Amino acid sequence: MLAVDALGPAGPYRSRKQLTVTDVTGVPVASVSLVPRLYVTRTMSALHRAAELPLAQRLRALATAGSLFAKDSDDYVDLVTRVSGLPLDDIRFAANAISEACCTAFEAAQQGRPRGASTVEDDRAVEGAVWTRRGHVFAVHAAGNHPAVHSLWLQALALGYRVAVRPSRREPFTPHRLIAALRAAGFPDDHVVLLPCEHDVADEILRCADLGMAYGGDEVIAKYAGNPRVLPQGPGRSKILVTAGDWAPFLDTIVSSIAHHGGVGCINATGILVEGDPAPLAAALAARLSALPDTVLPRYPLAAAVALRDHLAQRAAGTRPFLGADQLIHDLGDGSAVLRPALHLLPSAASPQLGAELPFPCAWIAPWTRADGLAPLRNTLVLTAITDDRPLIAALLSEPTIANLYLGNRPTHYFHPHLPHDSYLTDFLMRTKSLA
Repeated sequence: MLAVDALGPAGPYRSRKQLTVTDVTGVPVASVSLVPRLYVTRTMSALHRAAELPLAQRLRALATAGSLFAKDSDDYVDLVTRVSGLPLDDIRFAANAISEACCTAFEAAQQGRPRGASTVEDDRAVEGAVWTRRGHVFAVHAAGNHPAVHSLWLQALALGYRVAVRPSRREPFTPHRLIAALRAAGFPDDHVVLLPCEHDVADEILRCADLGMAYGGDEVIAKYAGNPRVLPQGPGRSKILVTAGDWAPFLDTIVSSIAHHGGVGCINATGILVEGDPAPLAAALAARLSALPDTVLPRYPLAAAVALRDHLAQRAAGTRPFLGADQLIHDLGDGSAVLRPALHLLPSAASPQLGAELPFPCAWIAPWTRADGLAPLRNTLVLTAITDDRPLIAALLSEPTIANLYLGNRPTHYFHPHLPHDSYLTDFLMRTKSLA
């Protein structure tokens, strides 16, 4: 099997405690070193002691790392496809996105800089407002649902932070490859580290960092809600709103919002709200989603797929299935299964299922009226509004719990490195101070 070492401040580290990673068919593919608490504590101390690299050196190293990450990546792409169960083309897309993010990390970070502020590395920083880091060491508890999540923390490295990444137990290969490329490109070993560890050790990484970011479900949001040093990244509950009118020209956008990237992302639409009768749109979506080939849908170990099917059947009680749990699993006969799309019609926009987010293309469609107001649309990472109602658009834009608003034929998964994801990461990493 492939040996995945921790990457510490003194180079690769192979521990006695190992985690076996299997592919979706149950075949072991790798053994991952799990570091103990003391190793984490000492590693984080080394990151605090490390001196900041000059900006020019950071930029050169990031650009080189992007090329190294993308080079000869076929074996990496195949491995991540086998382990994650995501479509092959989606992993290729993620690999290219991470490579590009290395080259654009500093430029992307600058999009969040206040217009009137200079930086400490700017010759103009003589007096006035200066944009500076809030700390020196940044920690990441990474997600394993999609490799592209590793494109974001590169901005912290570009800004001079030292970075510690705790990889997902499900898919540690992307951050290992990326950090190895960053080190080969010129970042010292005590500037960016990989710390695979057990759950009871993981909090030590965040405790020892100045700032941290943690991915997870509602339990992660609740755990860190009162901690100003940790930025939790939870479910997206992204939605689409269709007001009165012809939805047919937007059908491709709605289907793509639900199923693109295998439907596993926080920016995939899980709620569809329709002014008027939603049943015709539900029927059209069901026809399109049911025709999707297995190759663009996620694979899971069969036991995990069965558990998700049973969970869906329980959550969907009292709804009208257009694509229900009975058709969800396509058993491939090798220990894995493809999860087919699911679509259920809800009785109202107040139905609790509208907030359910599952790791495959699963959407809940409901009627929406002006009397329902904004309540069903709140707590949404991305809302695509298919409407020409300018007062409604203004209200949606003003709603604090809608993080991103897209209009018309813009799928919820649309992404650009210069646009905020859930605000700019630099809103958390940086601050302005006066120099006078």
